[in-house]
Amino acid sequence: MSQQFPERIPGGGVDLSHLAARAASPQPGAAAPTASGAPGVSGAPVVDVPSLVLDVTDATFEQAAQLSSVVPVVALLWSTRSEPSTALGAVLERVTRELDGRVLLARIDADGNPGLAQAFQAQAVPTVVALVGGRPVPLFQGPVPEEQVREFFGQLLQLAEQHGVAGRVNAPDDGGADASEAPAEPEIPAAHLAAIEAAERGDYARAISEWEAVLTRSPADADARAALVQVKLLHRLQGLTADEIRSGAAAAPTDIEAQLRVADLDVSGGHVEDAFLRLLDLFAAEDAEGRAVIRERLLELFEVVGVGDPRVAAARGRLANLLY
Repeated sequence: MSQQFPERIPGGGVDLSHLAARAASPQPGAAAPTASGAPGVSGAPVVDVPSLVLDVTDATFEQAAQLSSVVPVVALLWSTRSEPSTALGAVLERVTRELDGRVLLARIDADGNPGLAQAFQAQAVPTVVALVGGRPVPLFQGPVPEEQVREFFGQLLQLAEQHGVAGRVNAPDDGGADASEAPAEPEIPAAHLAAIEAAERGDYARAISEWEAVLTRSPADADARAALVQVKLLHRLQGLTADEIRSGAAAAPTDIEAQLRVADLDVSGGHVEDAFLRLLDLFAAEDAEGRAVIRERLLELFEVVGVGDPRVAAARGRLANLLY
């Protein structure tokens, strides 16, 4: 292969290539993938699976990793406590099913599977990493717009094909696993439903309004506050391409709005340190009015990433030094 896979995911991860080596020799008691008679892309294999969307645990992850020798496996580390990660999961599932067996989605509850969360060094949820031939390929961390998800999947399929991973998986139906095997959906508070539904259909302006209404009624609702800042981020990026944002920032290095947009883009893609460094450097060079705008955005991005994240703590410390 002429191209090397990245050996680490954003923030530092682990090399999972040892799992790929076991694909040809399933572990005792494990259900081996079943090949069907139909050919895949350019004669590549087709494998039968229970569903295009699998709920994976520490104990069953190895089987999903084996399937990455046939198709790219997209791993979503999420949490029932994170409504933005639930919303992203719905987007990933929709895009996965549209690709008709060329990609498999593996959902991992980060709270219930600490081994995988540690292996991927997921510092926040949602975190999305792909496996191609058992090797991790970084995708993104945090919420991203649906159009950007589609771009990531398109690039992933191209990369996989370059490495000879261009097969297909067959599921019994497009609806996923049998309903009797499906895990119970987390209960969503009734007050949150309208906001979540608006975000899932891409109406971020309405979602923002709904979350603000929730917080007006319940100012201490931490889930609503976390969802609000993430939806605001998605709304600011909606309708813009990464190339437009980056070229605009490069052409106007002192334009605050242009730099704020690229910082939003970096956070949405998991490049958290880059976003914070960009805004802190800009903050140091601005007057009082500009600093107020940048500080407000930084504080919001701190909430998007998570106030307990060490990268947030470091950036907050530097911001305090610049202020005082």
